[in-house]
Amino acid sequence: MRQIREVLRQKWGLGLSNRRISDSCGVSRPTVAEYLRRAKAAGLSWPLSSELDDAELERKLFPPPPSIPAKECAVPDWSVVHEESKRKGVTMALLWDEYKAANPTGFQYSWFCEHYRRWLGKVDVVMRQNHRAGEKLFVDYAGQTMPIIDKSTGEVVAAQIFVAVLGASNFTYAEATWTQALPDWIGSHVRAFKYLGSLPAIVVPDNLKSGVHLAHRYEPELNRTYEEMGQHYGVAIIPTRSAKPRDKAKVESGVLVVERWILARLRNRQFFSLVELNAAIAELLEVLNNRPFKKLPGTRKSLFDSLDRPAMQPLPANAYEYAEWKKVRVNIDYHVAIDKHYYSVPYPLVKQQLEARITTNTVELLHKGKRVASHRRSYGQGRHTTINAHMPKAHREYAEWTPGRLVRWAAETGPATAKLVEQILNSRPHPQHGFRACMGIMRLGKHYTTPRLEAASRRALVIGSCSYKSVESILKNGLDRKPLPPTTIDTPVIEHDNLRGADYYH
Repeated sequence: MRQIREVLRQKWGLGLSNRRISDSCGVSRPTVAEYLRRAKAAGLSWPLSSELDDAELERKLFPPPPSIPAKECAVPDWSVVHEESKRKGVTMALLWDEYKAANPTGFQYSWFCEHYRRWLGKVDVVMRQNHRAGEKLFVDYAGQTMPIIDKSTGEVVAAQIFVAVLGASNFTYAEATWTQALPDWIGSHVRAFKYLGSLPAIVVPDNLKSGVHLAHRYEPELNRTYEEMGQHYGVAIIPTRSAKPRDKAKVESGVLVVERWILARLRNRQFFSLVELNAAIAELLEVLNNRPFKKLPGTRKSLFDSLDRPAMQPLPANAYEYAEWKKVRVNIDYHVAIDKHYYSVPYPLVKQQLEARITTNTVELLHKGKRVASHRRSYGQGRHTTINAHMPKAHREYAEWTPGRLVRWAAETGPATAKLVEQILNSRPHPQHGFRACMGIMRLGKHYTTPRLEAASRRALVIGSCSYKSVESILKNGLDRKPLPPTTIDTPVIEHDNLRGADYYH
């Protein structure tokens, strides 16, 4: 449903063609057409209602379709359709409407588009690049890097050069970053938009791994963070096709200009920081954009001001905040692990797969596109962030795993193991926080045998080190086979309000 929402946003919000939407969203054009047809038939409009969740949207878009015998449907004259499609303002939707008006029992829109494309595929057509004002911003990295010297060690690090070029005016932006990884890739886009002071309709990247999760000739899959950045700025992201040099001729030409007019002029200079290098690039960038064309009047800057900028959209009030996405699964303790820290979600979601949106300060967790939890991000490894509202009442909603069951399970190994598990559960603010450690201890018995696990648990209790890592270390080093220190595990019972005792679990 997230993909369908993006198709509707780009079609009705941005006014892009089905071909552009297909390239941007990584779905075939017949699929795009079908989504739009169903949305139109369902009476939807953009923006979608905030109350329309994924389940309701699915019900509206995919009701049981009526069937029409193929022999009752007339086949269009594709040569006429092709000629009409070249006329200004004529769309495939209009041509299909006219076809259906003349043939009420004719084929539906998705069939119409699909068979037209099949007919068109037999025609050898070379795609020509026609760049409209303010439409496309081409982005890529230069093949050439720039050396930066570490003052303290003398080590030389190769900085990457990001280049962005507007299709119509050739107005150019360039900067240096440490890597081509996703954070630097997104950051370069944000700074490029700020430099332009406005937004194009389309961003055209190469099939770079940072931006394109899965490169494919027809259906490239965008990185989720990159896709979200495009949504924030209201731009469509349409990667170039693999092994199609015409798709990226503009940016390759821009990269060549940057290498010749900026990097070549800096070849004999030494730089000791990224800030210093970018200051030098920015200075020469102004010279490049204000340099007169040889065969045309004006400069990149003058063309940008008169041609591109008036056709571009304004920047949003706030710049995009970098966020990473990952898929996580809810453990039986109703927490998910992110960078070795555990965040709670509502208990009924146990064992469900969620999406996590991670920023510098927050962690958002979504189930089927709906946010189910939000936490302030914590960098403490091995710790828990738990919202009390996420906890079950006496575990009635999910009674399969409880502290009592874990203690009884451990008792099958022996009394020392049961006591060890009980102490671990007692030591946590919520017993569920100790589920992972207790289950890990019980699994050690499968690898090292039950008698050895019982002996290791007894030793852990004697030395006062009640944790999974301690038991694992004892077993790994064979300490469970050695005599115990002269201490008994029957320690005096400590009375305290914060200790639950064995009765808590029954």
